[in-house]
Amino acid sequence: MLAESVDAASAGIAILDEQNSVVYANAAFATQLRLADSASLIGTLPLSTWTHSASEQERHSLEDQMHDPGASVLSLKVGENITTTLYLDDRREGRRIVMVINDWTMSGAPRNVIAQLDALTGLANRTMYDKHIQDLCDIGEDNAASAVILLDMDRFKQVNDTLGHATGDSLLILAAKRMRSAIRSNDILIRLGGDEFVILQTQSKQPDGAQTVAERLVELLQRSFLINGHQINSGVSIGVAVLGQGTSNPEELLKHAELALYEAKRLGRSRYCFFESNLESNALERCNLELDLRRALCLRQFSLLYQPQKSLSDDSISGFEALIRWDHPVRGRVSPVDFIPLAEELGEIHAIGEWVIRTACQQATTWEGKQIVAVNVSPLQFNDDHIVTVVREALQASGLAPERLEVEITESTLMHNTEEVMQRLWAIKNMGVAIAMDDFGTGYASLSHLSSFPFSKLKIDKSFIQANQTPRAKALMEAILAMGTSLGMMTIAEGVETLDQYEDLARGGCTTAQGYYIAKPMAPENIEHFMRSTQTASPMSVS
Repeated sequence: MLAESVDAASAGIAILDEQNSVVYANAAFATQLRLADSASLIGTLPLSTWTHSASEQERHSLEDQMHDPGASVLSLKVGENITTTLYLDDRREGRRIVMVINDWTMSGAPRNVIAQLDALTGLANRTMYDKHIQDLCDIGEDNAASAVILLDMDRFKQVNDTLGHATGDSLLILAAKRMRSAIRSNDILIRLGGDEFVILQTQSKQPDGAQTVAERLVELLQRSFLINGHQINSGVSIGVAVLGQGTSNPEELLKHAELALYEAKRLGRSRYCFFESNLESNALERCNLELDLRRALCLRQFSLLYQPQKSLSDDSISGFEALIRWDHPVRGRVSPVDFIPLAEELGEIHAIGEWVIRTACQQATTWEGKQIVAVNVSPLQFNDDHIVTVVREALQASGLAPERLEVEITESTLMHNTEEVMQRLWAIKNMGVAIAMDDFGTGYASLSHLSSFPFSKLKIDKSFIQANQTPRAKALMEAILAMGTSLGMMTIAEGVETLDQYEDLARGGCTTAQGYYIAKPMAPENIEHFMRSTQTASPMSVS
């Protein structure tokens, strides 16, 4: 393992953090500075503890060169009649410095060592990984005990965004220490970059060896970290690939481990998954779906259908919900359940969401009545102020009256950056646009959100409508409807499929209903005919 070879190296090696404090030093580094041991160096500052025999000029030179962004070499007196050569490498992350010290003059040797070190954690880096993989390729059939264990810290970006990159760096350093404690002496621990680490096993019985380490790592890294007074709960997702199980080529192990890692994250994070052959075909299908989705908008493959919403007080059609559909020339109609989460992950939801708002406003202006058009807006569209601009410009370009547009948001929209989201909601509401809370009753903080923003409408999730009507279920529905009434909000029930459901809602005080009992989603060109047919039909006879 590189950590062992560095510890045993004749070249003294140390890593300093952004405050120039030692975070790692091997035994040779302490020996050549004539200090007791490497452990005593941790947390020390070079200028205060290393240079007691150095001249004032040497001290100033060291200080200057430690603040110089480039590599440099310095002769430093460390004892009576003893001078050593100190090499400061220019490989840095943040302001971390790798230092190599020896009693020989500078040559290419330190660069070869440093090129295999990660400056933040002191682990091996990608260069060392590539070297070992090449060694496995050269060995050939005798490498059957090899496995790659790929680790990715869960919620690491959230730590960086909320607590800062310095805390993120500290988390990676502490996580690396836990990883070291979990692996065998002949395992190779490497930091690939960012929050990705890899363990290369070459002398373990597989797949048992990899599974044992993966299980231990998931358990260890689920434990809380305490950093600068903050309790951080991160966890780790792990993908494992074993030579001989899917490939006999060591160079493919990392790719297979990545696919297994994606599967672990898809299944809920803080777990490990082994590579299976179907993951490769699934990844290819997903890649093709991503490519198709990225160009679907410019190829005009999206369309909107509209599902009517009926007022329960007079059986009139009060509005339509805009529902996006993707018609692919080869795939056929792709369900929003499949492509909306992918669009959110890829960032395409912003362009797609903007198209939906603009198109819905434009098409609503062709309706003869004053019906509203309800548009679902992804939580991600509220990450910045652009959503406010999109709504304003869609109204201006179409000429639609603001009171005819209704923006539907889910509770998850309000879970993060609440103050900023509220400001954007108020900006949209102040235009005269209605704001409805979609899927009400399925989250955990709906009541608190109702008190913090004056929603115009509560949209009751269809699971409440279609559930078995036990006394408990009926009481819950009555409570939701009563709450909407007391708060002065309209209530709309989705998923209404039977006359009994429709009549029960009307008796309970629900204001609006939507579902197959009223009508299925329809193309915009069919709305005029539908409206005429409902005007001539008898009450509650439309299906």
